[in-house]
Amino acid sequence: MDLILWRHAEAHLVREGQDDAERALTPKGERQAQRMAEWLNQRLAASTRVLVSPAVRAQQTAKALKRNFRTVESLSHDAGVDELLAAVRWPESNEPVLVVGHQPTLGFTAARLLADIDKYWAMKKGAVWWLRHRERDGGVQVVLQAVQGPDLL
Repeated sequence: MDLILWRHAEAHLVREGQDDAERALTPKGERQAQRMAEWLNQRLAASTRVLVSPAVRAQQTAKALKRNFRTVESLSHDAGVDELLAAVRWPESNEPVLVVGHQPTLGFTAARLLADIDKYWAMKKGAVWWLRHRERDGGVQVVLQAVQGPDLL
């Protein structure tokens, strides 16, 4: 199973009285999302399921892909690793899954899957971490396939 973790692109700061989930992308964030979407679309399988946080900034990031996606409430900005793994059906899913979500959940998820630790790993805004679950030589492995930031595209 491939699990692609995509942190939403740069968003405006919370204004007084605004709910955090209502924050939209900045112009820079829109460019980041577009560049990363182009990179992803060259590599993602057609069968990839795209699951997205309900937050405006995550929805806008995902729309740059121009693919169908499903909004998943359990991927909101305050979600935990267990909720994310349940939503993607890790590691049993038969198709690749792309999650557009938030820190610190994405960083904690990468740390747990790659190093079996519950530790905060930083993930840049708009960046993608591509993980692959596989069986090799009678054991289970999680391999880091790629890490890509939008500023290097």
